[in-house]
Amino acid sequence: MTDAGRLLPPLADPSLPPGVRARFVEDINGLRMHLLEAGHDTPGRPCLLLLHGFPELAYSWRKVMPALAAAGYHVVAPDQRGYGRTTGWDADYDADLAPFRMLNLVRDALGLVFALGRREVAAVVGHDFGASVAAWCALVRPDVFRAVALMSAPFAGPPAIPFGEARGAPPGPDIHAALAALPRPRKHYQWYYATREANEDMWRCPQGVHAFLRAYFHHKSADWPGNRPFRLAGWTAEALAQMPTYYIMDLHEGMAATVAREMPSAEQIAACRWLPEAELAVYAGEYARTGFQGGLNWYRCRTSGRFNGELEVFSGRTVDVPSLFVAGRSDWGIHQVPGAIERMQESACTRMLGCHLVEGAGHWVQQERPEAVTALLLRFLREAAGAAPS
Repeated sequence: MTDAGRLLPPLADPSLPPGVRARFVEDINGLRMHLLEAGHDTPGRPCLLLLHGFPELAYSWRKVMPALAAAGYHVVAPDQRGYGRTTGWDADYDADLAPFRMLNLVRDALGLVFALGRREVAAVVGHDFGASVAAWCALVRPDVFRAVALMSAPFAGPPAIPFGEARGAPPGPDIHAALAALPRPRKHYQWYYATREANEDMWRCPQGVHAFLRAYFHHKSADWPGNRPFRLAGWTAEALAQMPTYYIMDLHEGMAATVAREMPSAEQIAACRWLPEAELAVYAGEYARTGFQGGLNWYRCRTSGRFNGELEVFSGRTVDVPSLFVAGRSDWGIHQVPGAIERMQESACTRMLGCHLVEGAGHWVQQERPEAVTALLLRFLREAAGAAPS
């Protein structure tokens, strides 16, 4: 980012709920971190750390923060590395990817907790890609992150190191070649997000960032009638191609064109209570300024496999703190990696206290159904406190 980014003030928007403030915390693992917080006026409260996903911001937690604060928590939601008003990261596609690797994102979260004068948080809560960071926080530092709530993206555990006879197993088929060879040629969105052109496609799209985000959020929400997910048979091209095009895209189209086909009507936009135009404008304003490359770099780390080696150090380790999973019933994200939600419940998380699918919600569950999500979180936090070892 340029030095001009450092001159931005904290977010001050009329749509921020009363009691939620924005501020900066300096020198967090090389970042000037922008965050929202609530419940900050009362010292000694247990802390909750909320981690957003893509293409979102700390702002995506605005609807649950006041109720969590009213229940007695100090609630903190940062713009993560690559997003919003947090600065100290490089938006150049050719910049070093290492700062965006998973364990460094965990270091960002840990640095923020310590900068707040905390030795632990009652729970780390993550949505979408933020759920992956939250899961790794709980796996690597359970002494700090005492419970974990994952939303919309199941955690299936660390990558495995081949063991025994599996060490000599031949590589599997090329899923990308298989997708491209389908009668309707397709590609996986995460590998599209890793391409050089993805940022420009979305940032400089003909319809503009506001309209792009409107269509993107709509397409992945319960408002889009095509979101009726089901369990997929496996990691095959034919199975994956059953998912909507925001996950398995047409081969020769970018994301801006993909979601433009599903742009809601003016009447549908006016009826959207969970993301009215004034609130969408906060996202659009931030992404119009920063572009999307910061968030896309997270996907590039994942798809390249470049940093898998350091994650394999944790092969066989489990998340052993109290855990919760929440997603919208209309969210395809729970099935996009076949078998992941089952592995999360059966082996990756050993103290899972609940796995809930919220009616009337798609991918943006804490925005689409904030009251239901808040109720699930508060019940989980009570149970997690009761389940904590003495």
